[in-house]
Amino acid sequence: MKQIKVFVLATICVVTAFAKAQTPLDKDINAIESKVIEWRRDFHQNPELGNREFKTAEKISTHLKSLGLTVQTGIAKTGVVGILEGKQKGKVLALRADIDALPVEERVDLPFKSTAKGEYRGSEVPVMHACGHDTHIAILMGVAEVLAKNNDFAGTVKFIFQPAEEGAPPGEEGGAELMVKENVLKNPDVDAIFGLHIGAGQDVNTIAYKPGGIMAASQSFEIDVQGKQSHGSTPWTSIDPIMASVKIIDGLQTIISRESPLTQEAAVLSIGKINAGVRSNIIPESAQIVGTLRTLDYDMQELINRRMKEMVPAIATAYRAEATISIAKGYPITYNDPDLTSQMLPSLEKAAGKENVKVIKAITGAEDFSFFAKEVPGLYFFLGGKTPGDETAAPHHTPDFHIDESGLLLGVKTFVQMTQDYLGS
Repeated sequence: MKQIKVFVLATICVVTAFAKAQTPLDKDINAIESKVIEWRRDFHQNPELGNREFKTAEKISTHLKSLGLTVQTGIAKTGVVGILEGKQKGKVLALRADIDALPVEERVDLPFKSTAKGEYRGSEVPVMHACGHDTHIAILMGVAEVLAKNNDFAGTVKFIFQPAEEGAPPGEEGGAELMVKENVLKNPDVDAIFGLHIGAGQDVNTIAYKPGGIMAASQSFEIDVQGKQSHGSTPWTSIDPIMASVKIIDGLQTIISRESPLTQEAAVLSIGKINAGVRSNIIPESAQIVGTLRTLDYDMQELINRRMKEMVPAIATAYRAEATISIAKGYPITYNDPDLTSQMLPSLEKAAGKENVKVIKAITGAEDFSFFAKEVPGLYFFLGGKTPGDETAAPHHTPDFHIDESGLLLGVKTFVQMTQDYLGS
C-alpha cells in the first residue's frame, strides 16, 4: 500500500509539473509553428527586392491588422510597423525583421523554390531569399500573434518590418537609415530594440551573441581609372587602364596586410567587380573597379579610408593613368549595448537552454540594424538554421542557400521571452 501511495504521489507531481510547464503562453507558442513555416514558404516563393516589397508588405500589414494592432505602412518606401499595447503603461520595445530578397537564382530543389524575377540596375534578374529574411518575417509575424493573445505586460511593443536591408536601388534611399530618418523609433519613443538573423552555418536550436561590436561596418567603393586606348598589338602607344587597375588592387590589399593593426580588430577589403574593354585586341580607354571594405574599429576605418584615397591616384600616376575613388558612408558597426546584453542573457538562456547559448567573436558581415542600435540600446543575435551534421550547408547570398525550418520556433520563443522579461509580466 505504501508503494502505491508513493507511486500515486509521484504521478501527481509529474502531472502537476507538466501542467505548470504548459502555460497558455507556451501552448500559443507551440501552436504557431505550422503557421510560421507556412508564412516562411510563401515569402520564400514570392521574394521581392529592396524598396519593391509591395506584396510582402501587404501580407504583413493584413496579418497585423487581423490581430488588432495599430498598423503603419509606407514607412521608408515599403516598411510596415505594428504597435501592440500591453495591459499597463511601461517601456517601449522594438522588434525588427528585414523583408527584402536578393538578385540570386535559386538552385535548391524545394517545392516552394523561387522562380521570381525582378529589376536590378536596369536588368531583369532572378530573385531569391538567399539570406533568410523570409524566416525573419515569418518569425516576427508569429511573435506578433502570440503577444497579441498574451499582452499582460507593462509597456508597448513596436514590430518593425524593414525593407532594403541589402541596400536600396542606386539613386534611392532606403533601409534602416531611412526608417530612422522617418522617425520609426519615435511616437512612441523606443527604449530598446532587438533583432535576430538566421545562420545557415549554425546548428538549429542554438543562439549566438556577443556584447559590443558583433558585425562590421560596411562601405562600398568605386574606382574609375582613365588611360589611353590603343591597338592590342602596340601597347606602348597606350596608357593601359587594366594594368593600372591590377596594380591598384594589389596595392589596396597591402593596406590590410601591412598597415592595419589586425591584432586589434579584423578588417577585410574585397574587390567584387572589374569592368573594362570590349575586345581581345583593343586596350581600352578606361576601367572601373567596385569593392567593399569591412571594419570593426572606427579608427582603423578612418586610417584605411585615408590610405585608399592616397594610394589609388598615386599608383595610377605611376602607370601614367589617372584614377579617382569614391567611398560610400555605408553601414555602421552593429553594436550590442553591453548592459542590455547582460540584462537579456538570462532570457536567451531560458528560451534556448543555457548549453545552447554561445558567445562568439565578431564577424565581418554587416547589418543595417546598426542604424537602429546607434539611436537606442540594441541587442542583435544569431539563430541557428543548419541541420546538425550537415557539412554541405551553403553560405548566405548563394544559389544553394537553405534553412532547416525546425529552428524557426526557437526564434519565436526567444523574442517572446525577451519581450516578457524586458517589459515585465
